[in-house]
Parts: sequence; C-alpha cells; structure tokens
Amino acid sequence: MRDKPDRPLKRGWTTGACATAATAAAYGALVTGRFSDPVVITLPKGEQPSFSLERQESSEQSATVSVIKDAGDDPDVTHGAEIVVTVAPGEPGTGVTFLAGPGVGTITKPGLPLPPGEPAINPKPREMMRQTIADLAERLGGPEDVTIEVSVPDGEALAQQTWNPRLGIVGGLSILGTTGIVIPYSCSAWIHSIHRGIDVARATGIDHVAGATGKVSEATVQARYGLDDSALIDMGDFAGGMLKYLRNHPVPRVTIAGGFAKLAKLADGHLDLHSSRSQVDIAGLADALTTMGASAPIVERARDAHMAGEVLEIATANGLPIADVIAGRARQTALATLSGGIAVDVLVVDRQGAVIGEAGG
Repeated sequence: MRDKPDRPLKRGWTTGACATAATAAAYGALVTGRFSDPVVITLPKGEQPSFSLERQESSEQSATVSVIKDAGDDPDVTHGAEIVVTVAPGEPGTGVTFLAGPGVGTITKPGLPLPPGEPAINPKPREMMRQTIADLAERLGGPEDVTIEVSVPDGEALAQQTWNPRLGIVGGLSILGTTGIVIPYSCSAWIHSIHRGIDVARATGIDHVAGATGKVSEATVQARYGLDDSALIDMGDFAGGMLKYLRNHPVPRVTIAGGFAKLAKLADGHLDLHSSRSQVDIAGLADALTTMGASAPIVERARDAHMAGEVLEIATANGLPIADVIAGRARQTALATLSGGIAVDVLVVDRQGAVIGEAGG
C-alpha cells in the first residue's frame, strides 16, 4: 500500500469511469472509424473528465480501447491497471449486453446487486455505459444494440488482493464506482466490501458472521467456530461500518475478534479503530484495574504505561483478567450500536492467536 502523501491529495477515477471512457471511445470508433483521444465523459454528478487512450484497435466488426486507471493518491490495488473495452454490434432488440472478458469476475453467489452468472460490472457503471451508448447513438446515428466486453489484464491476480473471492466473484475484478470519482483514503471501497460481505452471508443462509481487526484474530475466530470463509467479514478498523450495517441487515449472531488495544478502543465507544482516528485511553485502563481490586502501586504502574500492551502485561503478571473486562465492555458497545436482536460475543486475541479474554459466548 502506498503511503499517504504529505500534501493535498489528488482524486482519481473508478474502474467504472475508466470503462465508460473506453466505451465512449470504442463506440465512436466503431461508428465513425475515428478514435477520440482524449475522450471526455460526463459523470453522474456532472463532472466531465478527459481520459487518454492506451490501446486503440478497430475492425469492421468491433473496436477496442483501453484506459489506464489513475486512482490518484488512493492506495487502490487497481491503480495503474489497464481497463479494456471491446464494443461490437449486438442482436437487434437486445439493447446493451455486458460481457466479462479476461480479468473481470463473474458473480456466483446471491446477495450482490446482480444475480449469479452476471459479469461483475456493478449497476452504476452499467448505467453510465448505457447512457453513453444512448447519447452517442443519437448523436452519431449508430446502433443502440451493442455488446460491451470489459477485461483487465492481470485482473484475476489483482482480485486475490480484494474481497472478491469471499464474495463469490470468480475470475477477476469487479468494475465499481457510484460517482466515478475515487476520494483518496476515504476507505469507501473497504466499507462497500463489508456491506457486500454481509449481503452475501444473509443471502446464502449464514446465521453466524465474524468481524476481525486483523488476520491473526480472524484465523482464531474461524478455527474456534468452524466458520466458512463467506462468514468472515473484513471488518478491519471499521467496527462501525460493520455494526451499523448489521443493525439494518441483521443476522442471528456476530462475533468480534481483535487485539487488546483495538478492542480497548471499541470498549471506550470508538467505532473507527484506526490509530489516526482513535486512541487507547491508558488512564481508563488503569482505572479498570482499580475496579478489579488492583493495589495502588500496580495501578500507578499502569497509569505510567505508554502502550495498551504494557497495561495488559502488568495486569496479566498480577492475575488481573483485564482482557475479559475489555471484551465485556466492547460487547456492550456493539450491543448498543446494533440496538438489539443480534447475539454478540467478543474475543480478545494475542499476537500468537491465543484467546486471552472473551465475553458473550
């Protein structure tokens, strides 16, 4: 992942916007024999960015154009990917038909915005491409019945760095974007994947999902409960993103697993657990030891600690189960956010994958 630059951040373009630009240029070449380079498109909110063409190929039967995705300063795995679109005439009366070329995934599970068997080209990019075809067909006098094949070289390998395999999207990437614009470090793609993971779990009848702050805690919770990969929600630091969506799209049971410091933040009511957006309350942890009956010298040592891990070590050395207390408080935060109706348990996991505290169970 690229480091966040110390300057004003540059916006980028979604794969959906890139595919729309390539569609516009390819359709224009199919009808007129000429490529517009750069090509200008209109995004849903009225912006009109221009895109340079990487590849330009045409024949009597089709035209192919590619655009290199620029995600701006966002640490997007698809930054620099080549988005390739081939436009060809379709059967009369069929309208616009979308095809998944190499490197674009196919949906295999219910619960996503499109049914199984469809190319993983999301509804908004499809809408953008359909509107582009309609506008150009009217202006250029070309056909409204076309096929649009989208492909991404190396897309299948890139997809392994995304949540597509867990969502049942096989063979490659998804073509995404609601506005066409990538806002750097907005984490919208991550939260979007949390929501889609819950949708797929619900649609496939999974009644117990788990969100973890990292890979070690995720492996621990999966092993403890024998959960399928589809039950694992890639929560990361976005506890609120998961819990708030579950509040309106419930499942019977959710387990939250994570390290002591991350869950100490959740115990304090923080729903974004990233270090830049919430901090561990060391004094609060020391106060917790007081309520557990710790002596004054132990509490003072904890109060002087610089990191949550130091407090945990002090508590453990003195037989004080602070991880259980944190698990209980984190569970209360989760229950309050969910507003009832969902069973919740919390596991505090150390770096070796051992459960050192739990609540709910």
